[in-house]
Amino acid sequence: MSVWVPSVEQRRLGETGVEVRLGHELADDYLRFVAARCRPNTVLATAFDLKVFFTAAGGKDPAAVTVTDVLEFIAGQRRPRRGANVIRIDDGEAGMSARTIRRRLSSLSGFYGYLQARGLVQASPVPSGPLSRSPRDRGRGGRVPLIRTPRTLPRVLNPAEVTALLAALRTSRDTAMVHAMLFGGLRRCEVLGLRLADVHLADRRLFIADGKGGHQRIVPVSGQFFTALAAYLDRERPREPATDKVFVVLKGPNRGRPLSAAGADEILKGARGRAGIAHLTCHMLRHTCLTRLREAGMALEAVQAQAGHRSIESTRTYLHMAGSWLADEYARAVDAIDRDAARSSR
Repeated sequence: MSVWVPSVEQRRLGETGVEVRLGHELADDYLRFVAARCRPNTVLATAFDLKVFFTAAGGKDPAAVTVTDVLEFIAGQRRPRRGANVIRIDDGEAGMSARTIRRRLSSLSGFYGYLQARGLVQASPVPSGPLSRSPRDRGRGGRVPLIRTPRTLPRVLNPAEVTALLAALRTSRDTAMVHAMLFGGLRRCEVLGLRLADVHLADRRLFIADGKGGHQRIVPVSGQFFTALAAYLDRERPREPATDKVFVVLKGPNRGRPLSAAGADEILKGARGRAGIAHLTCHMLRHTCLTRLREAGMALEAVQAQAGHRSIESTRTYLHMAGSWLADEYARAVDAIDRDAARSSR
């Protein structure tokens, strides 16, 4: 009996599609199912998560995986990666981050849910029920996850870092992309997915045709973005590109083709180094925008619409990021308490 050696293979399908395989019939069937309802990045992430698990399980056939295999996988993911005395500052962990482990278990749970639905396995080996239920929730159906993830606030740039970053950008294309994230709150995939027809110049708005989860929205963006965009379209973008995507490669053999996520990250990495910023990602630019909007008094529901959040709970994070909000609420509450105390003492 041959041992399965998981290996991620991918093939692009047009500009936006992707076919991903792991080399096992059941896993490949599931990845086709995921590809039919999710974005390519989600398919790739799912494939990689399954590869990590089944590699750790020694290439075991999916139908033969047990709860013990999953628990051993969790323990292995928790083990220190760079020595027992080396921990990350942000979460105090020595192994893989709790978020990473939880995502991998979620991918594995989805895979076995699919196999159960098809009648190919009797039960999922991913623990549930009493192992993941809080004692106080017994009898009420409440559960807590196998892996608890810390609730942390996203990082944002301070005004000096924003100024340094913008000064370090070398082209109008790069400036326009950064402005879209920094002043419009767009995700990296949304910036790279913009097409020429999505730019509503007269209204100073952008149509996001394929946001997270496939949701669409129209968002306003500052005039700085449109100024940089006009300069890019007039002076830098090839006259006859191979795509109608707004942002394309400017040099080399791929000139005129859509800019990739790796390309955008490389641009930001270079600008970060020139600006002297220790840590910077595209998502930090989005976080910075949404935090500043809330600090400026923008209603939470409006921030939600700008961000494209499906749940208001995702947007509530920016209440805590906007330090003045909590301070103002606290001051009003303390004033009210003091007034009540003064009246009762008369």
